[in-house]
Parts: sequence; C-alpha cells; structure tokens
Amino acid sequence: MEPEIDAAAALSHLRHRDPELGRLIDAVGSFELSLSGEATTFAALAEAIVYQQLSPRAAATIFERFCALFPGAPGCPTPEQVLAAPVERLRAAGLSGAKQRALHDLARRAAGGEVPTLAQAREMDDETVVERLTAVRGIGRWTAEMFLIFTLGRPDVLPADDYGLRRGFQVAFRTGTVPTRDEVLRRGERWAPFRTVASWYLWRALEAVG
Repeated sequence: MEPEIDAAAALSHLRHRDPELGRLIDAVGSFELSLSGEATTFAALAEAIVYQQLSPRAAATIFERFCALFPGAPGCPTPEQVLAAPVERLRAAGLSGAKQRALHDLARRAAGGEVPTLAQAREMDDETVVERLTAVRGIGRWTAEMFLIFTLGRPDVLPADDYGLRRGFQVAFRTGTVPTRDEVLRRGERWAPFRTVASWYLWRALEAVG
C-alpha cells in the first residue's frame, strides 16, 4: 500500500523552500515511503507498543510470538482475544509487565470504541488522531506520529522528538550539535505541507553516515 502523497509536488516545494534540503534530496534520490499494511488500528498500535525500546530484530521475534499465541486470529489478535488472555500467556511471549499493561489498555479501549478504526482515523485531522491515541497507556506523541506517517500516510508530520530525525538534521544541515525539538520545528515551518517527506529524507541522511 502506498501513501497518498504527491511526491513530485512535495519535492518541488521542498527544493524551492529549502535549497540545503534540496541537496539532500538530490543525494538520496526518489521518495519511497511504504505503509505498514496493518489491517486495523489495534494491530498497528499493538505492534508499535511491542517494538518500543527494542532492536528491530528482537521486537519482530516477540511480536511474532505474541501473534502466535492466538492461532485462530488472522494476523494480529483482536482486542477481545488479548483481554481474555491470562497474563502468564502474554509473559511467555517475552512481553514485559509494562508492555502487557499497555496492550491490555489498548485492547480495552479498542474494544470499547475509544480507539478510532482506520476508517475513522482517516477522517480525523492529525492532532485529533494524536489526542485519541495518546490517551492509551504506553502511547506517546512519537508513537502517534509514527502511526500518522506509516499507517495513514499523512503528508505533513514532523516527529521532532525523534532522535534519529534530529541526528539526520544535524548531518544534513551541519549544525555541529544535535538540534533541539524547537529548532527542528522552526526550520520545519518552511517545509509544510510536506513535512513527512522532509522527515523521510532526514532519516535517510542519518543512514548515509552509518
């Protein structure tokens, strides 16, 4: 599934508004953002919770074990299945106590209709989505912004709390030190309404230096 972002318009805008960023765009190449493909908001957020503060490899293993606990479920389990699962069963998948509690709260809220479905989220503006998702235990603004970018494909998200993005900013603009959140947001004003695209290139800048 591809995001609904007009890449040509975004790159033209970013090059015009920020020539330094334009040089990074030219060095990296075409914009290629792939969406997560998760079928439900619950599945996307459950995966995000499992992945928090773990290496991708370790998180993928634990998430696979978590989903395997519910063999009758298509892909990720349903909120109701998680609510019915004993704590010991979740622990056996390698989930910490904090993540068990976060998944339980997510499941409770999703089952009760407090967490928007993907269809509902697509009709909401970015800040409303963030407000609804951050009411869930263990989900902060960063996780909500990752949902906006990688699940909904929103074009104008700048996750300025993301350390990797700020390090990419340091590399791209040769700031010497890692910029603050506010410094990133201030420069990012010129990138609107395509701050997601700018963010993607800043992540690539960090990858380029290892």
